[in-house]
Amino acid sequence: MPKTIRVLVVEDSLSIRHHLVEILAGEADIEVVGEAADGKRAIELCRQMRPDVITMDMMLPVMSGLAATEYIMAHCPTPILVVSASTNRGELFKIYEALTAGAVDALEKPAGTEGTGVWERRFLGMVRLVARIRVISHPRARLAALAKRKPGAPSPMPDVARPGRPFELVAIGASTGGPGAILEILRALPAHFRLPILLVLHINEPFGNAFAEWLDGQTTRPVDHARDGMPLSAAAGRVVVAPAGRHLIVRGGRLHLTCEAERHSCRPSIDVLFESVAVYGPSAAACLLTGMGRDGARGLLKIRQAGGLTIAQDEATSIVYGMPREAVHLQAAMHVLPLAEIASRLAVLPGAAREASA
Repeated sequence: MPKTIRVLVVEDSLSIRHHLVEILAGEADIEVVGEAADGKRAIELCRQMRPDVITMDMMLPVMSGLAATEYIMAHCPTPILVVSASTNRGELFKIYEALTAGAVDALEKPAGTEGTGVWERRFLGMVRLVARIRVISHPRARLAALAKRKPGAPSPMPDVARPGRPFELVAIGASTGGPGAILEILRALPAHFRLPILLVLHINEPFGNAFAEWLDGQTTRPVDHARDGMPLSAAAGRVVVAPAGRHLIVRGGRLHLTCEAERHSCRPSIDVLFESVAVYGPSAAACLLTGMGRDGARGLLKIRQAGGLTIAQDEATSIVYGMPREAVHLQAAMHVLPLAEIASRLAVLPGAAREASA
């Protein structure tokens, strides 16, 4: 018999909280074990009830949802689904901070314009999905402790990247757990690192709209959304993020945005970016980070087969070891590394500091 999913609902609006509880209570495999209207009470109930999942609003009285998330992930780690509005820049930034602190995913509150049952089915699906994820205590602290961990064993496919050949770009793909992992890498890169970094992050719309702006404020490296037709050379020393709902590709030395069909139910898709990057052969490097599913694994394999350098995040430091696991299974990863070692591997790529040394 399947295990019952025990859920704690944290929401200060009484009407919305009752709606969420009603949705959950109607499912045979879900039990609502508590309700909280503020972050302080959420922590108390988390300690008492030990739920399998917490649905967490960000804007709460007494203690914010972000502060509650940070405390819970440090002291009683529990899978957290952020259920919050995305009506302003400040709230979006708090959602990114919560995801960086260890929340698993985010879902926008119902707007009232969805078709009958559409939002409810999505909500239930995400609760069930989040319940399956094994979270870790305070990801930032754990990742720092693993900094001296030995790299994972590389797959047996021979390395074909030619040593000494200058690299022209780095592509990074991430999904669940991605905001924190991406930030960790960017902050660890040296200031003289000049290669363009092309980034695809799976994040539910409309939460992706301000992610590049938030990331830009978290690191000294400039971060922008990709612009259609932008020369790759203009991205030197910068991070360029695929906007929500558009695939990012590189073709003819320029960045392009497309609205082609979703890949693995994703747009932007990591595979789409990686496949376009593969034409750069030994001049390309790519990293596939924490995330659910398999998007990016086959694209990473194409980059490796073309002679590029490929890295997959290891299981111990991944919030969800899905996409990297698939890459390792396909022998797409030249290096399997803990998160704390990825930046140092990228920093020594030939050509990474070419402008600083010119």
